[in-house]
Amino acid sequence: MKKLSALVVSALLAGTAPAQRFTGYTDASADRERAVEQTLKSLPSPERVRRFHRYLTAEPHPAGSERNNELARYVAAEWKRQGWQEVTIHRYDVYNSAPRQVTLEMVEPVRYTAGLREAAYDVDPDTKNPHVSRGYLAMSASGEVTAPLVYVRGGNPEDYDLLEKRGIDVRGKVAIVRYSDPYSYRGFKALTAERRGAAALLIYSDPAEDGFKRGPVFPDGPWGPETHLQRGAITYDFIVPGDPLTPGWASTKGARRIKPEDALSVPKIMAAVLSWHDAKPLLEQMDGPEAPKDWQGGLPITYRLGGGRVKVHLKVDMDNSIKPYYVVEARLRGTELADDWVLLGNHRDAWEFGGVDPSSGTASMLELTRALGEMAKKGIHPRRSIIACSWDGEEVGLTGSTEWGEQFAPDLSRKLVAYINVDSSASGPSFQATAVGSLAPLLVEVSRSLDDPSGTSLYEAWKKSAAGDTSRFAATGGGERKAAVDDDSLVDTRIGSGSDHTVFLNALGRPVVGLTFDGPYGVYHSMYDDYYWINHFGDPGYRYHTLMSEFWGVLALRLANADVLPFDFGFYGRDIKTFLNELCGAADPARAAVGRTTEGCRAGELDLGPAIAAAEEFTGAGRALKQAIEAALAADPLDRKKAAALNRRIMDVESNWLSPEGIPGRPWFKHMLYAARYTYAHLELPGITEAVEKQDWKTAREQTDRLVGALAKNTALLRDALSDLEGR
Repeated sequence: MKKLSALVVSALLAGTAPAQRFTGYTDASADRERAVEQTLKSLPSPERVRRFHRYLTAEPHPAGSERNNELARYVAAEWKRQGWQEVTIHRYDVYNSAPRQVTLEMVEPVRYTAGLREAAYDVDPDTKNPHVSRGYLAMSASGEVTAPLVYVRGGNPEDYDLLEKRGIDVRGKVAIVRYSDPYSYRGFKALTAERRGAAALLIYSDPAEDGFKRGPVFPDGPWGPETHLQRGAITYDFIVPGDPLTPGWASTKGARRIKPEDALSVPKIMAAVLSWHDAKPLLEQMDGPEAPKDWQGGLPITYRLGGGRVKVHLKVDMDNSIKPYYVVEARLRGTELADDWVLLGNHRDAWEFGGVDPSSGTASMLELTRALGEMAKKGIHPRRSIIACSWDGEEVGLTGSTEWGEQFAPDLSRKLVAYINVDSSASGPSFQATAVGSLAPLLVEVSRSLDDPSGTSLYEAWKKSAAGDTSRFAATGGGERKAAVDDDSLVDTRIGSGSDHTVFLNALGRPVVGLTFDGPYGVYHSMYDDYYWINHFGDPGYRYHTLMSEFWGVLALRLANADVLPFDFGFYGRDIKTFLNELCGAADPARAAVGRTTEGCRAGELDLGPAIAAAEEFTGAGRALKQAIEAALAADPLDRKKAAALNRRIMDVESNWLSPEGIPGRPWFKHMLYAARYTYAHLELPGITEAVEKQDWKTAREQTDRLVGALAKNTALLRDALSDLEGR
């Protein structure tokens, strides 16, 4: 501790505050790291980010298109030019989905033909691009039907239950549902409609969620205009993500493939997307009972449940066939620990121009890799290897990242320190971060070292925006926010699906982080999500894009250069206890207070007391190890062999949360703490929670026993690490 005291004294004599301590670093290492990070932060340029963004958004580039393939070659060429090593383009032949023909018309009581196109605006020349597609939903089945129309609000099971109570049968009919009332992933809407016997599904954007009811619409504001179309896939990737024909193994050359009809993630129902411009003529003609008050939307009509008067004719002809997808990979080899990897990733494919999703993230990544490449050319190399990947086919089923992860699973399971995902870097100024519990404190620590464009630190801006925002913006379908704002609640440690982190966390058991700057974003997956939108509403001046490059890079370097990996297992254990206590509370709301004793914690017939006791043991071991590491690093540098053994144990913790058998009913998802519901929403303790919800007490007890075993294994691992550290 003498070195730390001297640092404090020196700072006081100089009239400045002592430098912030870096978790996982000795004082000397922290000084070096601080200088490295300062160099990194000086390099990203908003103008360069803008140029990258303009090139990426010049043309539509959905997965499987030649433009998207050209962008793969462009990214690879940039990384070579920037000085990255082992630049490789991996090819995966996967089941792709693109429209040949989609038509919809109302045939009774009046005729109306849906345009299924978005209106162009003179102020934004990109909206006149002839390569923009008509509206479609990837992975829709092909077919043709003429049937009555039924309004099913959000298309969730409880919505169909209400119709059934009202005597309205959806079997053989066409269901029309809204995107976000309440939010659920469009693939879950399709599966629910399929299970309920609907002949087809129409999904439209209601202005109550992302249009004029929220504020000014494009091109005068950030919200969706009358004709905007939220394209998307309806893949059942909450069951098995990736290529539907190679479930659980990589779709490399010569890979075994199953038949499409046998693929669990391929829908069997026709589906199409509508703007509210095309939905309104249908909805205003509908008969049947008036929809409940909370089913009424933003259109100036009375929403009715329908079922008889309005008939529609839908034809969908999809090209669902094998296409090549391309993942681009590049590396900066570590100087000391080259076989420890920090992975950075963003997907490249977009439904059209992808101004926010994903090209904002790709532009930030290219500027970050340029900065890291410049540093490498000057001799500033990371201790651990940093790998960058540009994923393909994320929008269709999390495809490229899943195939790459499955191909290199043995190496990733052993070598991957963490995966840092940026799907979209900026649609506004509000910073949001998700992470496994062990990495959450590090993100807060890093935010203190960065300047926000508002003039404060990113940390202060983050706290301010979190305090003023109690829910995510509806257009992106995000989850809940916590009302209390302190350092422990800034990072969202409830991780769902819907992006490229999924394979690394849920199948490979590696720690993940997700980063974004959020804002009012009503043009999601439409052609209006483009260069114009970013420059007028999302991030004029590209200041937050640039800050994302800085944060992403600093976080990667903080992990890559640490003496001891900066994971906080005490914090992780606290999260696990919270998840368990909430499961008790869900079954017995009167006893839902977090922090209860282990006695009497039950979820129905399931006794969770032993699991909570095991979580407390893990938490205590994590806190003790963290204190010992901090003391050891403050005293002297660790012996290299001792540090290597300690870091190996730290990396093994996340792997131990995997259950080889996977979640009951979804064996691809193996993580005991994290999964996603079919809606993409977060699902903690998935094996236990789903069994409790089904009142399957035998399975619930089996899943709880597995969790208790994993907690005990990790507690022993942390205690062994502590003994080694203390030389016992």
